[in-house]
Amino acid sequence: MFGNWIKTALLMATIVALFGMIGMALGGATGMLLGLAFAAVTNFWAYWNSDQLVLRMYQAEEVDAASAPALYGIVAELARRAGLPMPRVYVIDEDQPNAFATGRDPEHAAVAATTGILHLLSPRELRGVLAHELAHIKHRDTLISTLSASIAGAISTLAQFGMLFGGRGDEREGVHPLVALLVMIVAPIAALIIQMAISRTREFEADRGGAEISGDPEALAAALEKIHAYANQLPMATAQAHPETAQMMIINPLTGGGLMSLFSTHPPVEARVARLLAMARGAA
Repeated sequence: MFGNWIKTALLMATIVALFGMIGMALGGATGMLLGLAFAAVTNFWAYWNSDQLVLRMYQAEEVDAASAPALYGIVAELARRAGLPMPRVYVIDEDQPNAFATGRDPEHAAVAATTGILHLLSPRELRGVLAHELAHIKHRDTLISTLSASIAGAISTLAQFGMLFGGRGDEREGVHPLVALLVMIVAPIAALIIQMAISRTREFEADRGGAEISGDPEALAAALEKIHAYANQLPMATAQAHPETAQMMIINPLTGGGLMSLFSTHPPVEARVARLLAMARGAA
């Protein structure tokens, strides 16, 4: 239960340490503060307004018990099981089967599902997916992703600061120019890799939490396999136009294999399914 939380904490500590080392090397104390302030302001503004921004971007329509009784009823039942306030429920007119949760906290949360996922999945499988999304809300994963994005953004800002102003801006001796140049190139990539690793741990934890909320790990495993198969055939235009939102989906349609898996926001579906089936065997 605590494995993914420990891994998340270690990764967060790593990216903070990376920020500290790079900040002192390239920007000094002043550069560190400027980089962190810029990244924090931009990312926390997005965090505070994330629900309305992304729902508007995907042209999501809010539904209720009258307009979408089956979907709304499943969310209401799972929210009660999870001990969460009832989130707002939205439907997105999109062929690709997918779903996501957003909102800065459980009291300002929303769950959205595409028409594609509503048509593809059985009620049992849809219940597993929605439980996964409610687990994201319960774990406050929007806040965690905002924190990691802020620090990664600060590192990128410091690298740009170093390129523009030639490294450290204080009175002490700076680092060797070649070392500084290498840091400027490698640091943002390293920060992004750590940020994506944090995102992957949160997906594993949402799978586990969702399986516990629904009491049916096998339903989520079956749903993930179905969604993955269809998502590869039906690209999502809005996600392609706004790739920063793809990490919110239960399956990220923009990830690749090989080395690109280091930059993936989601773990491989095969690994997720294997863990869920192991949970089901353990429960049995």
